[in-house]
Amino acid sequence: MSAKKIAFGTKPTNKPAPIAADTWVDSRDAGEAEAMKRLTIDIPESLHRAIKAQCAMRGSKIVDEVRVLLLQKYGNKETR
Repeated sequence: MSAKKIAFGTKPTNKPAPIAADTWVDSRDAGEAEAMKRLTIDIPESLHRAIKAQCAMRGSKIVDEVRVLLLQKYGNKETR
């Protein structure tokens, strides 16, 4: 049986992160996304089935579709 040698990469070090990484972290946009709130509603089973079927055919998620409808009805604070 021949001896098989496996080459490993270099040994990790405890070097500090490059200065460029620190600069990037400090300079990036600190604007945080608006906090989300959960909305729970009761709808008839037939309506849920219809929404789910349409979303499945389009390959979208129910939550995304409902969000669009709510934004159309009540607007987006950035567009008002």
